[in-house]
Amino acid sequence: MMGERTVMQEALFYEFNLERHVPADHLLRSIDRFVDLSRLRAHLRPFCSEIGRPSVNPELMIRMLLIGYCLGIRSERRLCEEVHLNLAYRWFCRLGLEAAVPDHSTFSKNRHGRFRDSDLLRELFETTVRRCIEAGLVGGNSFAADASLIRADANKQRSAEGSETVDWEAMAATRRSVREYLDTLDEAAWGAASEVQPKFVSRSDPAAQWTGALKGNAFFAYATNYLIDLDHAVIVDVEASRAIRQAEVGAARTMIDRTRDRFGLYPERLAADSAYGSAEMLNWLVHERGIEPHIPVFDRSERSDGTFERADFTYDHQADAYICPAGKPLRPRQVVYRTPRPLVDANGMIRYRASKLDCEACALEPRCCPNTPARKVPRSVHEGARDMARDIAATDAYATSCRERKKIEMLFAHLKRILKLDRLRLRGPNGARDEFHLAAAAQNLRKLAKLIPMPTPMPA
Repeated sequence: MMGERTVMQEALFYEFNLERHVPADHLLRSIDRFVDLSRLRAHLRPFCSEIGRPSVNPELMIRMLLIGYCLGIRSERRLCEEVHLNLAYRWFCRLGLEAAVPDHSTFSKNRHGRFRDSDLLRELFETTVRRCIEAGLVGGNSFAADASLIRADANKQRSAEGSETVDWEAMAATRRSVREYLDTLDEAAWGAASEVQPKFVSRSDPAAQWTGALKGNAFFAYATNYLIDLDHAVIVDVEASRAIRQAEVGAARTMIDRTRDRFGLYPERLAADSAYGSAEMLNWLVHERGIEPHIPVFDRSERSDGTFERADFTYDHQADAYICPAGKPLRPRQVVYRTPRPLVDANGMIRYRASKLDCEACALEPRCCPNTPARKVPRSVHEGARDMARDIAATDAYATSCRERKKIEMLFAHLKRILKLDRLRLRGPNGARDEFHLAAAAQNLRKLAKLIPMPTPMPA
């Protein structure tokens, strides 16, 4: 027997408790314990007008943005629709059933205005770091640094060749991303990171770097740089930069210094890949910051033609000379010039040269310098730090750091696959910073929710 057709009838009164309709194991309920926005109004007050119509509650907008980044909702228009329909989202945003959801355009207006002027999203991220420190999830002894490429909202069809002349000043009058590009030309993480002209420059987002680093089709991208604590893979700092090695190394220095200043964290060792193994970076870590570099040394001295490598020469510290396999010394200078020449070249290298007479009479000359009259061995002025990194690479602690460094790669995979941040929606350096700060804050909040269990409810 077929049942009667159901007809919805609006009731005059409802008794509805939103709290009871959110499951106890819902992700947002776990995250809500660690969201502290009590200082948000005081932080924004200097950037708000004292007159005019009241604005949308900033705490509501931040909670909605956290929902979007924690659950991979990339579109703000769709985010507003989801908050309007989903009871758990309304509960997290402190919205009742009858409360209106802000229009999606409100986010853009505040992001380009008071949020960015007050650096609110940076403050939000640092609040999550402090919460992780209070919860005991940050040891502060072992850090790891790395960068990952995120596609920019730009394409080749609207780009210009690197050698092409473009009137950026005129374009800056109408495009915010171009104005930000011009403002960052002298910054170490952006325009000043490298003097090499890129092959293509995007007209819509000129700060994005044209790169083929992923061994596939080239694309415009930014780099998100993470500094994590290896105890529980908590992100202690995040920085946006150009997608080139020099900018990423500079961003790592910035994050290490900022973490020390903001949170008082002094790591004993830093784990990273060979991109951070330049002589200058290793010297900065060892001699200026007192940090053990668990980093492969960036070395180009290996040879594939069967001749002796630099590793085949022994350095004598007392004599300041290299000893070749035949037992002859190589010294920094063998010739006396009328006009003294600097020992150190522009790349910070000292050339150790053998005597031409020694090389001509040596039986190992075909394996040592078959194409030159005498052998030369370059040595960096920061070779002491490089030697220390090589010694550390032979220890068990280094092997442990190499295994633990994979945690940062897992965070990048989580960022792109779970949080859906594989392509930026916002343009310009400031847009990249905003997205990276929110994504890192969301990852830290999810980490807190995962590692700290919900309190067991007491029976009535």
